[in-house]
Amino acid sequence: MPHPWFEGITTPRVLAHRGLVTPDDAAAGIAENSFAAVAAAHSAGAEYIESDCHLTADGVVVLFHDDDLSRVTGDPRRIADVSSRELESLMADRGGLITLQQALESFPTVRFNLDVKAEVAAVPVGRAVAAHGERVLLTSFSDARRLTALAAAQDAGGSIRPATSAGTGTTARVLAAVASRSDRLVARALGAVDALQVPERQRRLRVVSPRLIAAAHRHGVEVHVWTVNSPDDMRRLVAMGTDGIVTDCADVALATLA
Repeated sequence: MPHPWFEGITTPRVLAHRGLVTPDDAAAGIAENSFAAVAAAHSAGAEYIESDCHLTADGVVVLFHDDDLSRVTGDPRRIADVSSRELESLMADRGGLITLQQALESFPTVRFNLDVKAEVAAVPVGRAVAAHGERVLLTSFSDARRLTALAAAQDAGGSIRPATSAGTGTTARVLAAVASRSDRLVARALGAVDALQVPERQRRLRVVSPRLIAAAHRHGVEVHVWTVNSPDDMRRLVAMGTDGIVTDCADVALATLA
């Protein structure tokens, strides 16, 4: 049976990357992964929002992509060295800081795709989402970090485990298994994940292919591609069989794939 994160919404799924709806967001003073970004994506009709998790110096999980503040706020400090109150002040005129707890409570119908960016955030993220497992997908480039967060959610007593997508190591094993044409190895590599969330290409390596999609589908696993902003690319990937598009242009994707 599919995880509840996938139920009730037809494919292709549109995942608003970092809560972004349109490239004009930045010009309007709405920073990625801000409260205003999540609210705008929700208002635009995005039912899935992809975001990132870091831990502040005072132990608060916040939605933020980078491990430092330089690109978004101009402050060179690391998030791990800044308190949530300081970060709230820095984000005040950039759409507002949003903590993970605020995101889950303020947007109770949104399904979140959460990338655990920092090792120290894995356990706090897992505990925070434990009561919301039916609408959370946990992921990380690090499989160890992803599994730590999942275990923390289970230990916190959540009745439904969060969904999960493959980290870099698992994805590499899946690609090798597909290349070997061994369905037994594919099944083993995909055994503990609900989705593959991958770029179409990684440098010269083509990642997404009809063979990969078919192999994933045989084992009940969806394929989501990031980060896709061109309508032509969206249509092409969906025609190939892709189940979801992660995009900075959620408004364009929702209209293109309606």
